Amino acid sequence: MDTEKKIHDFKKRVKEFCEARDWDQFHDAKELSIGLMLEASELLEHFRWMSKKEVDETMKNPEKKKEIEEEMADIMYYLIRISQLYDIDLSDALEKKISKNEEKYPIDKFKGSNKKYNELK
Repeated sequence: MDTEKKIHDFKKRVKEFCEARDWDQFHDAKELSIGLMLEASELLEHFRWMSKKEVDETMKNPEKKKEIEEEMADIMYYLIRISQLYDIDLSDALEKKISKNEEKYPIDKFKGSNKKYNELK
């Protein structure tokens, strides 16, 4: 469960998994980023051309949801692998990005809106 595991635990597990297979030689930021984008595209395939209602129905289908979970896990794997190899603190990076976005998208201008920031200035 999300509340029981820490990113550090996953970094260790991914590192052990890759080292046991001697994959460090194939893993660099470029190759892993390519893998990340391919997996993100595979996730997108599950929802392409669907309405919100169709997406909601898809997520209620246990078989489809399992496929989507697997794509999300692949995406997470690549992010964790890049962060593990290049000593990036994902928790800290996410906290900083959320803080930056809080300034960039203030509630009083963006609550309930999906308009671009420049359109609201």
